[in-house]
Amino acid sequence: MHRYNSIIIGAGHNGMVCANYLARSGQKVLLLESSDSVGGLASVREFHPEFKTSIAHSISYFSEKVARDLNLKKHGFNLDAAPLPTIGLSADTNHIVLQGGRISGVANDDEQSYGKYLELIQRFANMVKPFWLQTVPPIGNNSLPEIMSYAHLGMNMRLMGKADMREFLRILTLPMRDLMDENFDNEILKAMLSWDGLIGSKLAPRSPNHSLITLLLRMSGPTAHQVSSASVKTLIEALHSSASASGVEIRTGAPVAEIVIGDGAEGLLATGVKLDTGEQIEADCVISSADPKKTFLDLVGVQHLEIGFTNRIRRLRADGYVAKFHLALKELPEFSGLDSPDGRLLIAPDMDVIEFAYDDAKYGHCSMVPVMEIVIPSIHDETLAPAGQHVLSAHVMYVPRYLQGGWDDQVREAYTQLLIDTIAKYAPGIREQILHHELLIPADLEREYGVTGGHWHHSELSLDQSLMMRPTYGAAQYQTPIGGLHLCGAGCHPGGGLMGGAGHNAAQEILK
Repeated sequence: MHRYNSIIIGAGHNGMVCANYLARSGQKVLLLESSDSVGGLASVREFHPEFKTSIAHSISYFSEKVARDLNLKKHGFNLDAAPLPTIGLSADTNHIVLQGGRISGVANDDEQSYGKYLELIQRFANMVKPFWLQTVPPIGNNSLPEIMSYAHLGMNMRLMGKADMREFLRILTLPMRDLMDENFDNEILKAMLSWDGLIGSKLAPRSPNHSLITLLLRMSGPTAHQVSSASVKTLIEALHSSASASGVEIRTGAPVAEIVIGDGAEGLLATGVKLDTGEQIEADCVISSADPKKTFLDLVGVQHLEIGFTNRIRRLRADGYVAKFHLALKELPEFSGLDSPDGRLLIAPDMDVIEFAYDDAKYGHCSMVPVMEIVIPSIHDETLAPAGQHVLSAHVMYVPRYLQGGWDDQVREAYTQLLIDTIAKYAPGIREQILHHELLIPADLEREYGVTGGHWHHSELSLDQSLMMRPTYGAAQYQTPIGGLHLCGAGCHPGGGLMGGAGHNAAQEILK
């Protein structure tokens, strides 16, 4: 029987980051992945012969520190790739473009307001940025280093000045609708700027539930409200290559059936894993990058957990509200009023449309006016489609996991045609260019990628499920009630998205 220092469950990007750091410290590390490829939601999927994309279709805030530490540039990933603009599409072709801190397509008042708003929000993002790559200590009975972590945060807030500190605390729980209405007049602009605080969540512009946390996390990257031209495929390949070079043993097609629990000197102890095949593998430490519900309820089992803790895990909000829509296209689509669709294109005419789409989903319906984010990744990565042809990848927000009446083939096809009609309002010739389409609802993401509820972040990124409370007390700080069992996935601080923070932080805690 093989024995390892650490076994990591799940070869998503956080699992690979954590494994890489541990292997570089001299550990013997085994990384187990249930599917046939690494990357999790960022893995490349071929949805039509020779047409490929991934669920996580863009990079906006991957950690510069992680990229440097793991030498990802040597392995083919360029974190400094040029950023792409974010474009708010308008039916009358008066599109709004955000790029490099500049804005075009709005009135002078909104242009000036955007500069002031961006400067303020960026100061807030810079204040909290160091803490995304740190363990946020629990509250109470803290050690001196933990007390110093809170002192560091307090000092950063004081350095902002009294006025900015008051403003930060004021808007921390402010609905995104109020924040946008306070600053801007243009409806498309307000919808655009609210998008990064809402995407991937079960929140809408009027939700009094802390969209600012998600917004500040996404603005921790080098460019605000923009995505990188570097491909997700290249990032995953670089992480895979770097981990292998560091000595990580990676096994794909190796689903874990359970985490083996035994008795230790101070209580229950994770001693290894059991695969679906029945094979058992021992380790000093087991680390799960799976979501908290799957980790504790399925892999550990409630028989090993205290009932109060189990109830907190069951209550974690993890309802996925984003569908993925892919088109295989004969050629590059033409969007009216744009020289090229090279950027992140948003279809969200105003915040009411976003709010109403959320309301529909909340009651188990799909909005007849969908809101979505579109990229064409094949513009910058020619390996994703045959020569001269392209892939369109869209995040469609507010698509319920459970639809009233169910998701049968007829309903799927009707919704697919609605999405194509919606895109065609801005790209009139696109229907004639379509070779194939694919719609993945949250239930598909749950089934194919093993993510409870199909939720991007493994659980809602809200104030009560973030920072020192993520995913919940007793399982925060990357530790668990089971000795030798740790977490390193998006359900940990700082949350989801292609950042690598959870994998980085978990490795540092384990190495302590």
